Amino acid sequence: MSLAMSAVTPDALGQRRGSTKEIGYQLGTMWYVGDLNPSNLLRSISHTAQGAYFRYNVNPRVSVRAQYVQGTVEVFDADHPNAHQQRRDLGFVNVVNELSATTEVNFRDHVVGNPKRRLVPFLTAGLALFGHDPSGVKSNGLMEPLLEVGTEGQGWFPGESRYKNWGMAVPFGLGWKGTLGSTMTFQVEWGARKLWTDHLDDVSGVYVNAELAERPTSPSLDDFQGTPPYVLENEAQPWEGNLEEVYQRGDPGRNDRYGFFLVSLGFRVSKKATTCWEQ
Repeated sequence: MSLAMSAVTPDALGQRRGSTKEIGYQLGTMWYVGDLNPSNLLRSISHTAQGAYFRYNVNPRVSVRAQYVQGTVEVFDADHPNAHQQRRDLGFVNVVNELSATTEVNFRDHVVGNPKRRLVPFLTAGLALFGHDPSGVKSNGLMEPLLEVGTEGQGWFPGESRYKNWGMAVPFGLGWKGTLGSTMTFQVEWGARKLWTDHLDDVSGVYVNAELAERPTSPSLDDFQGTPPYVLENEAQPWEGNLEEVYQRGDPGRNDRYGFFLVSLGFRVSKKATTCWEQ
């Protein structure tokens, strides 16, 4: 018995426990929930999202993953069934770049190359840093960054500073992973991000009156500010009655959210696993 144990090298023991490394490619789509899409994940116009990851499988139950993902999302009030949003007539396109570090916890043992575990459910959570730049679409089809326009008075209205186009997020999600032969893995996952910003869509607070500006406003302000509610269509100036009038534009008490649906294909980059799968 002692001779048999001595023949098992430390590398083999590590592989037996499931300690492996992977690199992978991800393809899917991005979703968004916020002031222009309050509840329906499927209503946002999603584009292809893609990314790459490095995963270290500590053991058959726990993995850590470093991941980069880029996705694009766009939503327009004109496509929403709600009449108020149609009248507001806002819209945005946003490209989001995310770098994250997460931990995955498997509900069952998962070892790369193990033919006994074809499909394993898992949960994941961690921390992420993301960058974004919401843009509006002009009538001529050209895009313009909304941060520079200052649609809610950022940069030109008293007390309104420009919001940051980056921030921290908490990614969390669930999925299923499995093996393809001795060197490849596949994975399907859904993930969401908790954010501390309400400006993923450039909509948060109230309309502001350009006549009260401290600095010159953007020439594109009228194109992207939207239409305040309860203003008659034949009124040339919605602020005629009271220059201090406030019209709600978004919901500042509810931060935006985004997430991904991703399918991944991974490749083991560590040494070949032993065939002794179970201890």
